[in-house]
Amino acid sequence: MEKRIYLCLAHMSEAGLEQQYVKEAFDTNWVVPLGPNVNGFEKNLEAFVGQGKRVVALSSGTAAVHLGLIACGVQPGDEVLVQSFTFCASSNPVTYLGATPVFIDSEPHSWNMDPVLLEKAIIDRLERTGRKPKAIIPVALYGMPYDIRRIMEIAHRYDIPILEDAAEGFGSRVDGQVLGTFGHYGVLSFNGNKMITTSGGGALVCPDEEAWRHIMFLATQAREAYPYYQHEEIGYNYRMSNICAGIGRGQMSVLEEHIAHHRRLYELYAELLQPVEGITVHGEPDHHYASNFWLNTILLDPDLKVQGQEKAYQTGVQGAVGGAGGVVHAATSTHTDCEPNSNVEAMRVFLDAKGIEARPLWKPMHKQPVFQHCPAYTNGVSESLFKQGLCLPSGPCVTEEDARYIVEMIKEALKNG
Repeated sequence: MEKRIYLCLAHMSEAGLEQQYVKEAFDTNWVVPLGPNVNGFEKNLEAFVGQGKRVVALSSGTAAVHLGLIACGVQPGDEVLVQSFTFCASSNPVTYLGATPVFIDSEPHSWNMDPVLLEKAIIDRLERTGRKPKAIIPVALYGMPYDIRRIMEIAHRYDIPILEDAAEGFGSRVDGQVLGTFGHYGVLSFNGNKMITTSGGGALVCPDEEAWRHIMFLATQAREAYPYYQHEEIGYNYRMSNICAGIGRGQMSVLEEHIAHHRRLYELYAELLQPVEGITVHGEPDHHYASNFWLNTILLDPDLKVQGQEKAYQTGVQGAVGGAGGVVHAATSTHTDCEPNSNVEAMRVFLDAKGIEARPLWKPMHKQPVFQHCPAYTNGVSESLFKQGLCLPSGPCVTEEDARYIVEMIKEALKNG
């Protein structure tokens, strides 16, 4: 097989609407972080998420987390309850504000924030610090919805705002309602590997007009309404460019098509891997959840043997892994104190040699050296999943033929393992 199958890459609309909107931006000289495409993209997003929400298009999902935390009143010295099993963009902005992330482990069904541990953490932080945490950040890991009803119930009981990180879950739903619209604020991402892309970008879903105006103000350097530059608050250069928003407007026309494709790939993986002993495909825990299956994931039984397993971790990674094109630090060792099992790494390497990009699950934040001194409420679930899990190619460019080839290569890796 000559072509390489990547994990998740963007796919342009058949009609080429992205190019049309971008051309209009150049033709009208709107090559700035404002303009008709930005306004139009925000209206598209508001129509999609519904619930009377307002949306501010931003330069990244990380920027949306940052502004959402500010809107929730997070200040230096505060604590924020963050799902541990996620990408660092959910946690890093907490530290930007001089606050401390308090990590909450996962429940084994959705793999997302455990409501039982969440309430335990709130009670414990109140006892230890005399103050309740300032915000709660559940994350839609790989597109799978979190237990938002129970999380909302707990948040309401202690009067703590929810900032939903739906960056990976754009288009996922609970009881038909789009993620990012349940909490006080919701984070969306349009990075190059997400359900739709603006090449790089994100958005913050706001509860009402007043909140929307405040976020818009902060995202445009907090400029006051004077004929000259007057600043009375610290602001940020976080608005999305008119060029990127033009891509986003075109992408909105294929969003439902992309979601349907990702779900079809999940169904195919689940069907083809069902007979394979020792491989489990992660699916929706119940009928209330409708995942976008941004990335399809599998677990490998720890006792499963994979070809090349005896050589796993003997050679350090050369270059970038998992699309991390900006990685410049060389690893000092091939091992850390928390890593995927040797059969998972052997499977990743085997698939890579067959032209298939696979990736380990997110390493839990409470096991990251940069957060080693932060409080964490754990149950072992995320660490266990990280050690056993692998992400499979799932993007719009992955065909059903590709999926069948990937499964055949997984089976081949298990032969004489």
